[in-house]
Amino acid sequence: MNPLTITRPLLAWAATLCVALLAAASAHAAQVTVSVRGTDGKAVEDAVVWLEALGASPRSTAAPAQIVQHDQEFEPFVTVVAAGSRVVFPNRDKVKHHVYSFSAAKAFEIQLYSGTPTEPIVFDKPGVVVIGCNIHDWMLAYVAVVDSPWFAKSAADGKGAITNLPPGRYTLHVWHPFQKADAPTQSVELANPQSRAEASAVLALAPPPRKPRQKTETY
Repeated sequence: MNPLTITRPLLAWAATLCVALLAAASAHAAQVTVSVRGTDGKAVEDAVVWLEALGASPRSTAAPAQIVQHDQEFEPFVTVVAAGSRVVFPNRDKVKHHVYSFSAAKAFEIQLYSGTPTEPIVFDKPGVVVIGCNIHDWMLAYVAVVDSPWFAKSAADGKGAITNLPPGRYTLHVWHPFQKADAPTQSVELANPQSRAEASAVLALAPPPRKPRQKTETY
């Protein structure tokens, strides 16, 4: 008997079992869902929520991300990454862009370009990075760099879910680029891997006036 006739079915069965076990583990991992609303009661989109573990060192989860330039806007408007992550800035417009930031957490410049830059930008320090375009003044984006592997961003319904959490005690942080004051932190405790916790935050927002879009055809 050819041993492959036995080995191949066993390998397929083992692979299926591994996938099922991983899916089951993810489904039963602890989770915190945060609901963010404004003082007017409306859901707040693009709020960054993250957890700081108490008494534990977070594992490194730097992962690549991208902020696209499309229709002379940055997409997404708010990005959250773990410290050490690499971010690329593909330009999908027919015009060139000059992307830059003067923020203390990450100052950088990608001079006038089209397409995708060869080298990504490494966001290695926690903090807020404000990004603009030197050609199109109305273009604006934010990168929240957090020293934690556990984070999320609120959707249109104001909710963000932080998943795959180990049991333990955490401090919850909430931030939005338009907030008028820092949101107070909250304590969260997850007793076991099946724990589900819910938290809410209310932010007073003051969106700044946007610079008007201008017709640009020469860049």
